[in-house]
Amino acid sequence: MAKTLTVKLVRSATCGVKQDQTRTVRALGLHKVNSTNTLPDNESVRGMIFKVKHLVTVEEN
Repeated sequence: MAKTLTVKLVRSATCGVKQDQTRTVRALGLHKVNSTNTLPDNESVRGMIFKVKHLVTVEEN
């Protein structure tokens, strides 16, 4: 079975955040604070998470 990552938005991605980081959060499927999304564990997703690591928390499944 393929590994997955559960990503949770813990800080707002609108005020005081660069526009490309806001777009990255949206691309991860997160919209409001405390929203979660389960994503496949691959290099592209991990790169997106690294870019917004100060806004999200990640759990491996």
